[in-house]
Amino acid sequence: MCRLFGLSSAPRRTKATFWLLDAPDSLSDQSHRDPDGTGLGYFGADGAPHVHKAPIAAYTDRRFAAEARQVRSATFLAHVRFASTGDLEERNTHPFEQDGRLFAHNGVIEGLDALDAHLGEDRSLVRGGTDSERLFALITRETRARGGDVSAGIEYAARWVARNLPVFSLNLILTTPDELWALRYPRTHDLYALHRGTGGPHGARHLDHSGAGGRMRVHSHDLAHAPSVVVASERMDDNPRWSPMAPGELIHVEPDLRCTRRVVLPDGPVHPLDLGDLRPEAAASQQGT
Repeated sequence: MCRLFGLSSAPRRTKATFWLLDAPDSLSDQSHRDPDGTGLGYFGADGAPHVHKAPIAAYTDRRFAAEARQVRSATFLAHVRFASTGDLEERNTHPFEQDGRLFAHNGVIEGLDALDAHLGEDRSLVRGGTDSERLFALITRETRARGGDVSAGIEYAARWVARNLPVFSLNLILTTPDELWALRYPRTHDLYALHRGTGGPHGARHLDHSGAGGRMRVHSHDLAHAPSVVVASERMDDNPRWSPMAPGELIHVEPDLRCTRRVVLPDGPVHPLDLGDLRPEAAASQQGT
């Protein structure tokens, strides 16, 4: 299953090294199980988006390792891919960039011919062959149509997909230089959020915990001195404040780390898919580990 990770420490710029490489079961280690690509997205001090991605596993990508240890950003977006649609090429590897925003997705949407027809001329935003980048193009279009309101863009795009296309999962994270959005839909895959105060539950301590299931361990000195909000495919430490997102829930993390959480898609998709409905490669990409 693809892995999603997003972090905001806005307005403070921090490192995400601990999430990506330092943990025994970090995203780099998880990529042994999700081998089809790795991507790291972040923003420079000038607000420009930067994406390093390659259609190879993170554990074999030396540049990924170097950048994950060195870069600073107020928001991060990382993705380890197990391909469901699209060839194993860099253009099909997450995150994707459109209108200065970054996007990653875990799930499967079918009916891509219908989605292409609905996108019309906005299909030109899509450079690769994935359902994920098409979904992003629809969000980008709906956001433009609503004066740059990203929350509304995500909601309207997801509603159209849920009404009109066969859907397995639409879990996604979208970032700007100082904001983060995440959607879980429907209930197929989990997505968790943590609003972590400075020093976490132990006061002024750095982050240094192991998950209850032993699947992931994290370590960071930076977050001893800065609050943050994290969204991830699984709980990443034993902090009791991790909360599962509800099916259909949209989270918006503002530039001051205030979080708005609301269910924007209370009903399931009109054309739900299960694993038995998917092509073998798509079904393999969506099974948990």
